[in-house]
Amino acid sequence: MTIEELRLRIDELDRQLVELLSERARAAQMIGNLKAATSLPVYEPDREKVIYANVRAANKGPLPDIELTHIYERIIDVMRALQRNELASQRNAQAASSMGTTPGQAAGSMPETGKSK
Repeated sequence: MTIEELRLRIDELDRQLVELLSERARAAQMIGNLKAATSLPVYEPDREKVIYANVRAANKGPLPDIELTHIYERIIDVMRALQRNELASQRNAQAASSMGTTPGQAAGSMPETGKSK
């Protein structure tokens, strides 16, 4: 294969990785919703250890286990932040509904213009 052909292959693999990461992020958001509903913490170190063990077990190379683990540490950090943002959005929505406003709307402001009543 030529360099150009290999680069095209890498581009295709990158698109597939983006799709898989997006799918993983959607699953993480759903888990965040379930955690909120059941008062579970976002950070679960035992679960993360299982993920790292699964990744190392599935690794057939050429990436060394430690490098693959570093990549997954970053992925998990991003997914955990996504869950925290989801939980914060839910809390804001709940607080706004209890105050009679919509999320992002200050009490006493007009939604169309943001001007005070």
